[in-house]
Amino acid sequence: MAGKRQKRRRWPRRLLLIALVVLAGVWFFQDQQNRIQTEALSVTDPRLPEAFEGFRIVQLSDLHGKQFGAGNEKLLERVAAQEPDLIVLTGDLIDRAFQLEDLPALARGLADIAPTYYVTGNHEWGIRQAKEVKLVLERNGVTPLSNEFVRLERDGQSIVLAGADDPNGPYDQKTGPELREEIAAAAGDVYTILLAHRDAVEEYGGWGYDLVFCGHGHGGIFRIPIVDKGLLSTDRTFFPEYDGGLYPLSGGGYCVVSRGLGSNTVPFRAFRLFNRPHLPVVTLHRGAAPAEG
Repeated sequence: MAGKRQKRRRWPRRLLLIALVVLAGVWFFQDQQNRIQTEALSVTDPRLPEAFEGFRIVQLSDLHGKQFGAGNEKLLERVAAQEPDLIVLTGDLIDRAFQLEDLPALARGLADIAPTYYVTGNHEWGIRQAKEVKLVLERNGVTPLSNEFVRLERDGQSIVLAGADDPNGPYDQKTGPELREEIAAAAGDVYTILLAHRDAVEEYGGWGYDLVFCGHGHGGIFRIPIVDKGLLSTDRTFFPEYDGGLYPLSGGGYCVVSRGLGSNTVPFRAFRLFNRPHLPVVTLHRGAAPAEG
């Protein structure tokens, strides 16, 4: 009898252990979806004007309608804490039409922190809301760039910021190289930053830009711990080469690839795993570029 009673008493401990494991799993899952990871990146280039030494850029990409607190207040707090001089939005802010109603609060919040610029992703075009997104953002202080460029002035010196619409948009739009030629004709040999959506790093190497910001790949959707490598590309290929971070371009310059903030939707809607929401923070420096290898 004593043996049977002792055996029965083990069950509450087992249930407690199971409950703790379940709670830990729930906490880990929520942490993976909601705790924003900032990544400090540094770009050094002798072409950068002296006035832009220490210029800080925060990139938001692939939000996909996600909310980090009411009105995205937690995301805005994290962006403000980086003290950026410029904020860039590289597409896929939403992937469903009803998410338009959440954009005004985010746009106003970002524009209050620093000048903010936006380019479209494939999803805004895919749901036929690209024009509406641009209009809502512009009304709330964010500047869309649709195959066009602006000068950024600082202490009498300037750089150029260009933005290319996603290829999911109008078929007759300018190409990235054509836009670069237009910039050269108007502004000369000036340090130029391009905002684009797709993580086409090898393609950007031939376009002639000094720095490119893009996203789209969601960091490989699921990442492999320890080696910190993305598992699957949006093109359904394994172990994508450009799965997040800073990469040198073959023609000179650099490309920043964001792992995104929201959940992936292509090739399927999926949660994030070992791949927390990503907020790149890039600081520009004037000087000799570091030697490769």
